[in-house]
Amino acid sequence: MTRTDTPALLLTGPPRHGVVRYAGDLAAHVRALDADVRVLRVDDPAGLPAAAAGLGRAHLHVTDRLLGSSPDAAADLVERLAAACRLTVTLHDVPQESDGPRNLPRRTAAYARVAAAAAGVAVNSRHEALLLAEHGVLADGRARVVPLGATAAGGGAGPAADPAAGPTGSGAPLVALVAGFLYPGKGHDDVVRAAADAADLLRAAGTPPGEVAVVAVGGPSPGHEDEVDRLRALAEGRGVALRVTGGLDDDAFHAALRGPGVPVAAHRHLSASRTLLDWGEAGRRPLVVDSRYAREMAALRPGTLALYPPDDLPAHLARAWADPAATALPAGASLAPTLRDAAAAYLAWWAGDAGASGGAAA
Repeated sequence: MTRTDTPALLLTGPPRHGVVRYAGDLAAHVRALDADVRVLRVDDPAGLPAAAAGLGRAHLHVTDRLLGSSPDAAADLVERLAAACRLTVTLHDVPQESDGPRNLPRRTAAYARVAAAAAGVAVNSRHEALLLAEHGVLADGRARVVPLGATAAGGGAGPAADPAAGPTGSGAPLVALVAGFLYPGKGHDDVVRAAADAADLLRAAGTPPGEVAVVAVGGPSPGHEDEVDRLRALAEGRGVALRVTGGLDDDAFHAALRGPGVPVAAHRHLSASRTLLDWGEAGRRPLVVDSRYAREMAALRPGTLALYPPDDLPAHLARAWADPAATALPAGASLAPTLRDAAAAYLAWWAGDAGASGGAAA
């Protein structure tokens, strides 16, 4: 593959932002496969159009909240960038019903403008491609689907034999772990209520737990700092201890994921989630609320997720408390596709039909 086949890879925004980190990880793996690829870091998104002048081709990972103060401002920026070069994009955080009646139309219109300006569009799940079609952003079959890549094909070490999973039986603590930023709609509320209800189920069965707790592995997202106090009040009212770790470096974050407790991903509106891979890379098999996206990921990486109906989390938490081995990845479970697989898929797309048609869905 020659350099003319591959766009320059544009990185912008706060380095710790999830989309920015993933774009950087993916760019490193693209360069490992094609050393001629140019990776260009532009700290301020407003500088992207000027930086792209003369590049010829470029690729950008897009979420409106990263690129502008409003969806319209983000779309304006991408349109200026697309006028400066032949641009392909990966769309993240695509519009969906959970955006609410005010934000959904604004975000939908902005993403439609981005898709129209780009020479090709990729997304990270088939679910996202369907969301784009359902909201009139981009017709079905026009977005390339490249699933988020794992750092390795197999899971991490997981709970070590099993102090990380914790003791079981009457008097043992019942702890639920929720990873990632804390914000309204992430599912922390559901997990607090479910932990209290699971404790009631266990008491009724004659196996009462000790402390009942929810550990938020991460801190509140910017602008939602008051969510911690609101959630703590809810937890106290239900007899649940709430612990919030705050922001952690990578080593501490992954150590916390391997720590005592039942991993839970209760967000009902996931469309592409690096957190699910974080759990797998830590050797954990999380409880994940059933959804179209969750079913897609369970089929992509068999055995790595335990799906539960939205209203059945207490029973699943109680069973996982009694059988902590069920929260570890089964032997031989694969996390593929990896970041290397994703990088190869992008290179093939850019070399092939990443043209005005937007490419074909994978």
